[in-house]
Amino acid sequence: MNINRKIQTKVSEYARYFPVTAILGPRQCGKTTLAKTWLAEQPASHYLDLELPSDVARLAEPEDYLRRHRDHIVCLDEIQRVPELFRVLRGLCDETGSPGQFMVLGSASPDLLQQSSETLAGRIGFIELAPFVEEEIGVENQSRLWLRGGFPRSYLAPSDGMSRAWLDSFIQTFLERDIPQLGIRVPAITLRQFWEMCAHLHGDLWNHAKVASSLGVTGKTVGHYLRILEQAYMVRRLSPCAANVKKRLVKSPRVYLRDTGILHRLLRLDSFDDLDGHPVRGNSWEGYVIEQIAAAVPDAELSFYRTSAGAEIDLLIRRRNKLVAVEIKASSSPRLERGFWSAQDDVQPDQSWVAAPVGAPFALSETVTVAPPAVICNALNS
Repeated sequence: MNINRKIQTKVSEYARYFPVTAILGPRQCGKTTLAKTWLAEQPASHYLDLELPSDVARLAEPEDYLRRHRDHIVCLDEIQRVPELFRVLRGLCDETGSPGQFMVLGSASPDLLQQSSETLAGRIGFIELAPFVEEEIGVENQSRLWLRGGFPRSYLAPSDGMSRAWLDSFIQTFLERDIPQLGIRVPAITLRQFWEMCAHLHGDLWNHAKVASSLGVTGKTVGHYLRILEQAYMVRRLSPCAANVKKRLVKSPRVYLRDTGILHRLLRLDSFDDLDGHPVRGNSWEGYVIEQIAAAVPDAELSFYRTSAGAEIDLLIRRRNKLVAVEIKASSSPRLERGFWSAQDDVQPDQSWVAAPVGAPFALSETVTVAPPAVICNALNS
């Protein structure tokens, strides 16, 4: 099944401007497939997988090797495995200053790959690739995407059972191999316990002290664990809106697992029957919608609005001097509570939506439209 990735055009735009184009995202989200597809369309390209000892050996003298391929776009996959290459890339980029010299793929955020952002400042453009999103696979496949998540091998598995088997393997490999390879020394069983706790608290207001007490660790340690999962693209921290209103606003963030397939595996929710009877169902849909929107408008500022009196909007999107409110409901016949209308009066958004598992948009009121996430994402970019 061939699924076109939305950001492929963006890759071409960046390669025409930056000497180095970086495609970052979680492992197994499709970075290599995207890069190889794009490279195949270029006049000359050269691909190296830095997880293969044979390819690493070719870079024993990296400057000499890369200079010999000056007439190629050189792609370095899993760049975080050999971070010392960033300094070499800087020197080579500065020799000509021309765009489109290198492509690097990585499974860690720029915050974790500090050498890249510091060494290649002004020479590198970062693109984040998410797993599959609704705009890529179609609204008609929404249920499958929500249950299995967007990692290609989970979503495309021939059965739900094989999807679960792949996710179990991914979780184990991430904890036992990927995290240690990033130089992070946290026991796999400890990080799994924390990850599972994040799953149980998915979408709730985050309480550092409560989580620390439950794990028997310090608040500082909890913060460290949370940053690890954030920087590996496994969780998202959604901050409360700092609106200039005369209301008492909550200050705690919400934490979401970024892939609902992983969320459901950690909670052992194998089917929609399991999900429908579980208290996480509403928050699972909420996280699903937030990831669809975050992938569609990566340059937007995302937050939520909540007052101590109960006025609340699940997601606020601030982009290009425009404020959009999105309430998220896991029902095809959503109702809006008084808290939403009160919050809307407070923040005065330019546009308001309800993201629900529906097939087509419809008006809920004169100012609010109910729609599937893909329709909202398309509207945000129109």
